Amino acid sequence: MAQPLNFVLNVPETPEDHGSQEPSPYDESEVHDSFHQLIQEQSQWVAEEGLELQQREPGAGGQETSGHLDESFCFVGSGQQALPGPEDALVHSTATLRILASMPSRTIGRSRGAVICQYYNRSVRLRRRVSRPELKGVRRSARPSLRLYDLELDPAALQEEEKRFLLVKELQGLPAAQRDHMLRGMPLGLAEKRCLREESQTPTGKQRGRQGPRGLFPCCGRLRDACVLALHSLGLGLLAGLHALRPWRYALKQIGGQFGSSVLSYFLFLKTLLAFNALLLLPLLAFIVGVQAAFPPPAPPGSARSFTGLELLTGGGRFTHTAMYYGYYANSTLNQPCAPAPAGGRCSREAAGLPYSMPLAYLFTVGLAFFITCVTLVYSMSHSFGESYRVGSTSGVHAVTVFCSWDHKVTQRRASRLQHDNIRTHLKELLAEWQRRRGSQSACGRLRRVAVRGLVWLLSLGTTLGCTVAVYAFSELMIKSPVSAEQEGALLALPVVVGLLNLGAPYLFRCLAALERHDSPVLEVYVAVCRNLILKMVILGILCYHWLGRRVGTLKDQCWENFVGQELYRLVVLDFVFVLLDTLLGELVWRLISEKQLKRREKPEFDIAGNVLELIYGQTLTWLGVVFSPLLPAIQIVKLLLVFYVKKTSLMANCQAPRRPWLASHMSTVFISLLCFPSFLGAAIFLCFAVWRVKPSSTCGPFRSLDSMYEAGKVWVRRLEEAGPRVSWLPWVHRYLVENTFPVYLVSALLLAVIYLHIQVVKGQRRVICLLKEQISNEGEDKVFLINKLHSVYERKERSRAGRTQEAERLTDDPDAW
Repeated sequence: MAQPLNFVLNVPETPEDHGSQEPSPYDESEVHDSFHQLIQEQSQWVAEEGLELQQREPGAGGQETSGHLDESFCFVGSGQQALPGPEDALVHSTATLRILASMPSRTIGRSRGAVICQYYNRSVRLRRRVSRPELKGVRRSARPSLRLYDLELDPAALQEEEKRFLLVKELQGLPAAQRDHMLRGMPLGLAEKRCLREESQTPTGKQRGRQGPRGLFPCCGRLRDACVLALHSLGLGLLAGLHALRPWRYALKQIGGQFGSSVLSYFLFLKTLLAFNALLLLPLLAFIVGVQAAFPPPAPPGSARSFTGLELLTGGGRFTHTAMYYGYYANSTLNQPCAPAPAGGRCSREAAGLPYSMPLAYLFTVGLAFFITCVTLVYSMSHSFGESYRVGSTSGVHAVTVFCSWDHKVTQRRASRLQHDNIRTHLKELLAEWQRRRGSQSACGRLRRVAVRGLVWLLSLGTTLGCTVAVYAFSELMIKSPVSAEQEGALLALPVVVGLLNLGAPYLFRCLAALERHDSPVLEVYVAVCRNLILKMVILGILCYHWLGRRVGTLKDQCWENFVGQELYRLVVLDFVFVLLDTLLGELVWRLISEKQLKRREKPEFDIAGNVLELIYGQTLTWLGVVFSPLLPAIQIVKLLLVFYVKKTSLMANCQAPRRPWLASHMSTVFISLLCFPSFLGAAIFLCFAVWRVKPSSTCGPFRSLDSMYEAGKVWVRRLEEAGPRVSWLPWVHRYLVENTFPVYLVSALLLAVIYLHIQVVKGQRRVICLLKEQISNEGEDKVFLINKLHSVYERKERSRAGRTQEAERLTDDPDAW
């Protein structure tokens, strides 16, 4: 360890010093100076008067000084490194002092003395702003002179005490409210703040504090303080309760600490899907399901069936004529504005008003729910992009993670253990990513891997094509072999086939991915996500064609909307069943086999790609079925809740952390993007085609008498035109904002522009941050270069001086040399 460097500056007094008055610390123009200006002034005096810095002899008399430049009245920063001269003499040149004065590190330090000094200056400014009288009773020793200090520093303890005394004097001159506010904002310990508060209280204030506010007795004051503290504690308890109401707060911290950010991203995505479904369900319950339940339609004959339990899987039977499906909702107004007259007269236009039209409410509520979901998705995607792709989020944070990650407010053992696990796992991910960046590969190895990966992609695409053909062939077989109403169990055939393909194909993809041997686990997950996404989206495309292209024609005299809603319900329910099977077979059974048969204690890893694509697949089914089954988002919410607890329990018991840790900094952004573009966009196209182009069934639903669902808006406009001039603006709004396609294109262009601008802003911020980092690095290198240059010049000068001195001594000792 380097010892502190001690030096003093002998400054002879000048005649001006005796006749000049010391600047008062209350004159801000004199006190509020900068370190740079002070050192420049000292350097100028050194140059003019020929002063020299001398190394202090050990044991020399005089006042001892510290070995570094302390905060001299808030102007001097941290310690200063002296340059070694010849014969171990520590001498600072004038140029070196000037360079050191320009370094930002001299003003960055924030010790306790610097904090007290900073708030002393702030108290001076605050006192002058409120026009309080200056303190004239301060003794002369409490007003130090900058001229007398020069570079000869007092001990740090004496300076800090002096600053503390001045700060206490200034705090005494402030009102009590401002003094308490300033003390609260000081970055000091509680004990230090208490001492400052006690010292800054005047005798009158102390007496008032003992008597209580407004001259109350001490018992009344204590009662008031107890009530205030009780109310404050109650408020903090309520805030903590609201904070604890966040779903799965502790579980998410536990998962992130034990398994890393990669596995945590799956559960965060599941939580996001839960919020989207809740947001989608609220308007449907308020404007469709709730209103129709308040005015139930008459039950059709033969609808009362006994409950067998199979309805929970098929969605038919007792559930067919309920609010679960499209066919339950009426195609008329639900509230009559007036009763018909006894003579058979009609209601007047003034009494008629605007009835609640269920077809119109059904159409506009679904459209509004999709619009809100679209805006929320775009905002979530842009926000996630800005959070995950900012500079410094994944690199260069090792020191910050080591030294600045611990939260010292954590006192409970369980919370500290969670924080410890989080920091440890995060460090593993950072180090693993740093090691992968340093890896290199030969050209032959790269070519061989490209060939293997190309072959694996061909096999994966062939598997996807085979699954697609199987789904199409089986759906055609279901059309040619219709199932009667008594054979409800046979309706599960197509969903079972789809579920088996969605369950088995990802395992085949994982086996093929083992041949690729990706260096980066992130790339491996991205490749698996792409393959699973292609499989599931193609299967959903075949199913959409099966429903709207084939089933509508074969179910002309039946309620085909109910059939599509039941198919989607079966797919959602069986998807949950196959998720349970996947958890049981893929995680629990594999762990038992590894422990007993293979005699290994290795647990399987959590399949992030397969599980995330299962969530996206289930959410796409929910969006596809909103029109045909308005309560399908409620089923999806229950399913997500169960999936979370099942997956979390299985993860803790049957899985292990990734063998190769990796930082999932962009995973949430990728998942939200996939949810927005392939999933939501495909569902929106499917529903728009069903609303605009497909003829509704004539036996059920709110659009049974129309050629398309969209015509409900036109019928409503015609009724508004007949209602009178009071609502004539509504047809204009419908004509120019709904029927016209320009607003749709305008809104789409605005959304795309917002996304593009946000991306460009983030890119600009990243560029600016990179330039600033480069500038900081260059500034540091420049300062090192200048210091080295000054040091070399100083050494050459000293060597030249030493040479001339030796030559003079030699000539003095040897007269013959002349």
